[in-house]
Amino acid sequence: MLPAVNRMRLPDEFRSVFRAGTKAGSRQLIVHCLRTSDDAHAPRVGFVVSKAVGNAVVRNRVKRRLRELMRPRLHHLDDGTLLVIRALPAAAEADFAALERALTKGMDRLGLTNGEKRRARNEALS
Repeated sequence: MLPAVNRMRLPDEFRSVFRAGTKAGSRQLIVHCLRTSDDAHAPRVGFVVSKAVGNAVVRNRVKRRLRELMRPRLHHLDDGTLLVIRALPAAAEADFAALERALTKGMDRLGLTNGEKRRARNEALS
């Protein structure tokens, strides 16, 4: 489970990420990201797993796997970042390692994996 401070719940936040954010995708996942100038909140992550992925058991398994994959990656995200991970139907057949590769690939494309370096550089400049 992700910490409560890192969970995205409001429909308006999801909508703003989809409309104004950038995205990167693979066969299993699409990663949407919106970097806001508001550093007042911790990075937040939301998940979208539609019925096209499968029945409730399959959808919940995909969500659990994605949450577990995101938990150690939270420290890579800058404060104010909103991230939505949307599972595609191919995620239902993907194993844990395949989802991990897809998530890493999407985050790399969006430039989200170097958050610690970026944060250290920003602190050095201030």
